[in-house]
Amino acid sequence: MDRGGRRPPRLLLVTGLSGAGKSAALNALEDMGWDVVDNLPADLLQGFVQPGNECRLVPVAVGMDVRSRGFDPQTLPTQIRLIPGVSPEILYLDCSDAELTRRFDETRRRHPLAPDRPAEDGIARERRLTAPLREAADAVIDTTDLVPNALWDELRRRYGSDSDQPVLTLVSFAFSRGISRTADLVFDLRFLPNPHWVDELRPLTGADQPVRDYLTADPSWSETMERIESLLTDWIPRYWAADKSYVTVAFGCTGGRHRSVAAAIEMAERLRSAGFSPNVRHRDLAPPPSDPTEAPDDGAERESGSELKE
Repeated sequence: MDRGGRRPPRLLLVTGLSGAGKSAALNALEDMGWDVVDNLPADLLQGFVQPGNECRLVPVAVGMDVRSRGFDPQTLPTQIRLIPGVSPEILYLDCSDAELTRRFDETRRRHPLAPDRPAEDGIARERRLTAPLREAADAVIDTTDLVPNALWDELRRRYGSDSDQPVLTLVSFAFSRGISRTADLVFDLRFLPNPHWVDELRPLTGADQPVRDYLTADPSWSETMERIESLLTDWIPRYWAADKSYVTVAFGCTGGRHRSVAAAIEMAERLRSAGFSPNVRHRDLAPPPSDPTEAPDDGAERESGSELKE
């Protein structure tokens, strides 16, 4: 806090892998009212954040990566945290190698570290080079599975206000489409009966009451939710006490439309009653129901759902 009792303005270094979404992130922050500059040379950083003797009140986001003059991943974390009068943070944008390669192929851009070689070479080199920044980051967002709107929502939850309240996010996802990459804690709900194999429930989602009624009719559901709630109400404050500003809890099922969605919604209700303020995001709710997506290799879920239906 400054002498007037105000919290210092936030200074966010936005960095990470080329093609992981830095420009999109900076555009989103600018829409939220942040002062934004991209590819700022390292030796101009403090001068931009503290212009003359002016007291800056607006949060600042600075984009820097391997294209920025003077970019040194080893010393940059210390440099940004030594700037007085601000509350510094580092956001590192990550992405899978395969998705980055696809993006470079799609846009026909050359990787800045491999202008005359395949993009894969530049990606590997940049990942090694920026490893110290990823290690020092206050937040890492993996954009592999995030469409632009989902990235904007994630940034809004984290940086849309200047609140001191840590950010708690509950996510539902489909194991068939890959595990949630942003999760701190993951709960696998595939042992529960799958509503997809009940004809009248298949077109619905875990946000619909008939699906929730179907799940709560199984004794395992309430027991599972109670145990997870007990764990989270104990662990989440411990994460925050350890200065972790963002905690993401993910619930996964096979198709990401029924069990995981219902679990995220119910757990949000339980945690709100316990005094928390969770956000809820459903990663895989948009795709339509699909038998091949829902069916496990051994068909056990289908048989279980059919037995319960009868």
